[in-house]
Amino acid sequence: MLRVLITTDYLRPGDEVDQFLRGAGLETEHLPMTGRRDPDRLAEALAGVDAALVANEPMTAGVLARAPRLRVVVRTGVGYDSIDVAAAARLGISVSNLPGINANAVAEYTMGLLLAGARRLVQSACGVARGAWPREDGHELRGATLGLIGYGASARAVVPLARAFGMTVVCTTGVPAHLRTDPAVRFVDLPELLAVADYVSVHTSLTERTRGLLGETAFRRMKPTALLVNTARGPIVDEDALAKAVRAGDIAGAALDVATEEPLPPDSPLRDVDGIVVYSHLAGQTAQARAAAGRQGAEELVAALQGRPRFAVNAALTTEGKK
Repeated sequence: MLRVLITTDYLRPGDEVDQFLRGAGLETEHLPMTGRRDPDRLAEALAGVDAALVANEPMTAGVLARAPRLRVVVRTGVGYDSIDVAAAARLGISVSNLPGINANAVAEYTMGLLLAGARRLVQSACGVARGAWPREDGHELRGATLGLIGYGASARAVVPLARAFGMTVVCTTGVPAHLRTDPAVRFVDLPELLAVADYVSVHTSLTERTRGLLGETAFRRMKPTALLVNTARGPIVDEDALAKAVRAGDIAGAALDVATEEPLPPDSPLRDVDGIVVYSHLAGQTAQARAAAGRQGAEELVAALQGRPRFAVNAALTTEGKK
């Protein structure tokens, strides 16, 4: 019997996903990822399995090399930067993600962060909790310009919500021109977006090109009243430069759902900076998105074990490696 390791923390023995996988003739083992995981512990867990349904596990080349039976890895989410897909391909391991699975959840959450930042809701609530009664002016979203970095499923889902609030939307993206069809969006290059946007929201994937994309130079180009929102990946933002920019008043603040290191370490430069609010990577975490991700992840895993993955991100590399 083929064995499956499940590390996504909201999936449980006996749930719908577990029953589906067992119904497909697979044996399941649950090892929820609830924080940092020692690479040796992960390698040990993967050593005796044929497939894995995973959270944001650090599946490095070294970890994958110690999993001789592993044939399939499926991420119950969109991002897969935590997996060395090239190493997986060399080892004949198919890696899949679930594109667009939580786009609506991320879009709604993005608007929540925009509202919370514009009206300083967290600062107000924390002030009341301390016994104060903060009464600072906030800002309305209507009439403001939202700049989207990236034009994937979540960014596209943000557009009608932002427009409903009366915002103007600009976007910078590497998506081919023939796919930029939304008349409600004006597509610009990054320097122009940073210069005109009142709110900058990050929705691009983490690559070597986007790592540190928003740093000192970018913050100098933004308005001093601008707010940065990041629901994508932490390393896209240079956290030291961000903290410096907010303290100096170069930008107004940031609402971050992701950080370079999660959970946020005690010595993070993002701590204790007035204007920076860090959340616990919740953008895609709704009951509906979790249910859909678990179900579709399980379906993708079974399909991949049968040699017909729908969303393999390293299919071309795996094919090349077999030549």
